[in-house]
Amino acid sequence: MTTPAVTDVPEVLRIGPARLTAGLDADLRLDHAAHQRAHGPLPRYDLDGLIALAEKIKLKGKGGAGFPFARKLQAVVRTVERQRIAPAVVVNATEGEPGSAKDRMLLARAPHVILDGAGLVADALGAASLAIGVDEGSPGVTSMPPAVAERSWDIPVRVVCQPDRFTSGEGGSLVRGVNGLPAIPPSRKIRTSDGGNGGVDGRPTLLSNAETFAQLGIAARLGPDAYAVIGTAAEPGTVLLTVNRPDAGRPLVVEAPAGTLLGDVLDAAGVSPGQGVLVGGYHGMFLDADAAVRAPCSRAGMSAAGGSFGAGIVIPVPEDTCPLGEAARIAEWLAVQSAGQCGPCRMGLPDLARVLTDLANGGGGTRALEEARRIAGGVIGQGACSHPDGSSRFILSALTAFTDDLANHSLRGGCGRRVRGVMPLSPWGPGQDQDHLGGPTLVVDWQRCRAHGLCAALAPELFSLDAHGFPVVSNAPIPVWLESEAKRAVNQCPALALRFGRDR
Repeated sequence: MTTPAVTDVPEVLRIGPARLTAGLDADLRLDHAAHQRAHGPLPRYDLDGLIALAEKIKLKGKGGAGFPFARKLQAVVRTVERQRIAPAVVVNATEGEPGSAKDRMLLARAPHVILDGAGLVADALGAASLAIGVDEGSPGVTSMPPAVAERSWDIPVRVVCQPDRFTSGEGGSLVRGVNGLPAIPPSRKIRTSDGGNGGVDGRPTLLSNAETFAQLGIAARLGPDAYAVIGTAAEPGTVLLTVNRPDAGRPLVVEAPAGTLLGDVLDAAGVSPGQGVLVGGYHGMFLDADAAVRAPCSRAGMSAAGGSFGAGIVIPVPEDTCPLGEAARIAEWLAVQSAGQCGPCRMGLPDLARVLTDLANGGGGTRALEEARRIAGGVIGQGACSHPDGSSRFILSALTAFTDDLANHSLRGGCGRRVRGVMPLSPWGPGQDQDHLGGPTLVVDWQRCRAHGLCAALAPELFSLDAHGFPVVSNAPIPVWLESEAKRAVNQCPALALRFGRDR
């Protein structure tokens, strides 16, 4: 069998013993034979044994939410027993978040560590099918199908490509994509374990992140005691971290024992904490530099430090960039990336991005700051999925972590530093400009504009009016679900002052 080419793969660094990354020193990509040489034979587990293993190693989801894996298994089992229907298993290997590369690394270089855990679960549950969700254009598209073909399966196994969007990696979006529907979050929160409209083919569905399945496969070989030799009592084993290096281009994936201090990880990666560190990605939280270096790389440790571990994404903010401008840039991207199917996404996130951009540009002062906090508080807990909550958490943490910079912008009109774009908008590093947001923008010709205010009436999600009645519009691309409103505003502007920017 031809080994697929491995391209666009981040570097790997280990602190401590190799677990998920075993064998990668010798091979760029492990086929099944090389995988077995590196890891040894995989024992079989019945359902009770697999649940007991997951409980003993305290395995939690590695995709961000951190839900206990044993409880997911038990929930599926209860539905199977009640409905008397075989379940489905889904591996979420999508990484719609640009700052994360750990699952891409596993897909490209060690796909069989994922398939080990997924196969164990599918076999123990007596599953009817197994699906592996990957992003369009990711290394998984070329690496995972041949890995699946190298193994024998008693059930249908397929690799499903999802659009490379932030919300496409949400669990409900992935299940919809597997079912052949648009890959957007369902309009209401549904547990995949309940089956029905929330499951694959209506079946109760066990869905978890790629690294979660990989960790289960490692623990199955080692046993719970040997697995827990490293890590913490509450979180045994290792964690995978994606360390984004502002001046190095591609990110670095680090495997380290859970509880390793983030300062030690940054030192090993050759990165300074700068003005602060975003941990957990664009649904995560900023820590100031002092708190970041002392924070343990575990869910409990990061929470105690005032942060959020999330999916293990680490993005330092260098001294020579404007942190508020960086946060505003990502806030605009988050607003564009939403599914636009509920009020918090359609109205709240664009409003929040606009206010934060206003602050970063030196406008609004304390009024804008109060408005940002008010909008964020009104959005939290109101969305159809977790996107509004996570986006608001990200923005509020920026306002808390960078108070000195916020004061410079609010009181002095700015901090004097440019926005370098160190927070990535593509999977392969920082330095991305606004063009990476994609899509058309709106441009106002101020020589023509007469402050009629019609644009704000036609498209309130895109325009607000300043104190003099002139439109305030973000320079972020127009979300797909607002393009018709934007066209109407452009076509009906009495002064012909509105036009589309790039891509039009």
